[in-house]
Amino acid sequence: MEHVIEECGDPRSIPQDLLYLADPSDEMLNAYVDVSFAFVCRIDREIVGALLMMPTRPFTMEIMNISVREPYWNQGIGRKLIQGAVKKARETGMRKVEIGTGNPGVVQMLLYQKCGFRITGVEFDYFRRCCAEKIIENGIECRDMIRMEMHLDEETQKEG
Repeated sequence: MEHVIEECGDPRSIPQDLLYLADPSDEMLNAYVDVSFAFVCRIDREIVGALLMMPTRPFTMEIMNISVREPYWNQGIGRKLIQGAVKKARETGMRKVEIGTGNPGVVQMLLYQKCGFRITGVEFDYFRRCCAEKIIENGIECRDMIRMEMHLDEETQKEG
């Protein structure tokens, strides 16, 4: 099965249940979906992975949502989606890409670090402030946002 990663012109065309895997809050999702660049992974025309990224500050993009359907985990889809997003950020003149994940997201943090992101901080009680309902991941309450970033000029030097 070939993974096809492509930019998606309309983020609203991505199945909402897929986006909910990374962000179960309608309020949060609706705050960024329409202003995001979207990337999808298709296998036999089915969308099995998605990534939404938006500009947040001058020269900075943030990956807001990255999700892959469980049967397709550990096949490199998340990495390929991130690589597509980083390429787009470079093409649009960005200097930095940011991403955040909940404190129980150890697997996500490993993936992001393998892709070149570094931990830069913690937003304590982020999810308690931003989400009406508790989020439980891996049996742990998701309270804090672990912030990570990639400086594209440094990443370019590593690749060169």
